[in-house]
Amino acid sequence: MVIRFEQVQRMTQKLILSPQMQQAIKLLQLPLLQLQQVIRQEMVQNAVLEEELLEEEDEEEKEEREQREEAEAEDKAPKEDTSELNFDEEFNRLLQIDEEWKEYFRQSGSYRSYSEEDEEKRRFLESSVVKPETLRENLLNQLGVALLDENEKKICEAIVGDIDDNGYLQSSIEDIAQRLSVPLEDVARMLALIQTLSPVGVGARNARECLLIQINRLGITDPLIIAIVDKHLEDLSVKKYRQIARTLKVPPLLIQKAAELIATLEPKPGRAFSDELAHYITPDVFIEKASGEYNIILNDDRIPRLRISNMYRQMIDNPTTDKTTKTYIRDKIKGGQWLIRNINQRQTTIYNISSEIVKRQKDFFDEGMSHLKPLTMQEVADSIGMHESTVSRAIANKYIQTPHGLFDMKYFFSSGVDSQIGGSVSVNTIKSMIRQMTSTEDPKNPLSDQQIIDALAAKGMRLARRTITKYRKELKIPSSNIRRKFY
Repeated sequence: MVIRFEQVQRMTQKLILSPQMQQAIKLLQLPLLQLQQVIRQEMVQNAVLEEELLEEEDEEEKEEREQREEAEAEDKAPKEDTSELNFDEEFNRLLQIDEEWKEYFRQSGSYRSYSEEDEEKRRFLESSVVKPETLRENLLNQLGVALLDENEKKICEAIVGDIDDNGYLQSSIEDIAQRLSVPLEDVARMLALIQTLSPVGVGARNARECLLIQINRLGITDPLIIAIVDKHLEDLSVKKYRQIARTLKVPPLLIQKAAELIATLEPKPGRAFSDELAHYITPDVFIEKASGEYNIILNDDRIPRLRISNMYRQMIDNPTTDKTTKTYIRDKIKGGQWLIRNINQRQTTIYNISSEIVKRQKDFFDEGMSHLKPLTMQEVADSIGMHESTVSRAIANKYIQTPHGLFDMKYFFSSGVDSQIGGSVSVNTIKSMIRQMTSTEDPKNPLSDQQIIDALAAKGMRLARRTITKYRKELKIPSSNIRRKFY
């Protein structure tokens, strides 16, 4: 058998996405704030794009367009450069898109410009933001007040450097002593000093030590609380109150009361210095009711209104502009044309999907979450003439502000469970009913999964026990044994 390399021609079919289509898919999936950032980035990379305030009427642009149209009407002679003719046709289509884009913003009624005063306020707020102090910086500042010699400072800095963002010491004192070549007792003494600092519990090596430090600093002397934290912390985390009560030979009621006090302690003392930024949700769509009808308003406030710069239009029309420059400008204008089209298509797609949601889930908007109906992406896709994957991309990371609150667009899509009284019930509706049942139950006798099944069956919905257990876990509702209270 001989192995050799050779070239073979084969004819195959492959689906290849063009750059324009890839851009359209990317813009469709982006949430509003990220879309704004991408558009700003595109404006930096494409010099022919500029932002236009809707309120401003560009008389110069209108005059130039009229002159261009008159010149084209008068000049019937064929042009020598056919590429110029093709581009003029594309350019005229771009002007039409530009006008449609402007009209879109006028009709939406949600676009507004930002005055110079608004811009000054924004810049002031941005410049006023200061970097928050980290946990390590805070500890070192507190240690700066203490009267320490150089050797003690070196040990403290090493200990603080090994404390993670949760406030726990990640290295053993033996490792630190060996690394610094200092006596073990000196490291232990400096660690004890750091554990007296704020936040309370910092410098602990595990959750048990962290909570014991807090109990000591708070002056709690109850031997039961100390024993639970010292010996039964793992059982406490899963609320095995009866098992702890049998071991410590006390009533379960006392264990539960002690657990409630322990729950007020901070298991992660460094959390107060977390540098994680808060993530704010910006709705992409607002649903408002007026005169008995629901109006769909796209959140276009922060989407830059794009157009092609007049300067580059003039350069294209200028006969003195060399062909290399014209070719470069043409490429950039075509790129800008596709960006404007894709943004417009994104907004149109989201609007159409939102309209279909309002149409099919009218009972939800009228009555509330308990009236949510089963709905699949395929049903919406068929109604608006799109592929199911397009709907899936369009609703990803998008939110709708409704009269009943803020919802992820995916919330309105769920499978259904057949009801004995007719029709089907959305899975999200069933979850809402389970949450309502458990929130109003008797704490001393919480509902078991079987009791929830019986309650739903009485309303015409028969579900398996494993299904109810699955929904309960998805809602992060503990089992009845853990929810039970002894007083």
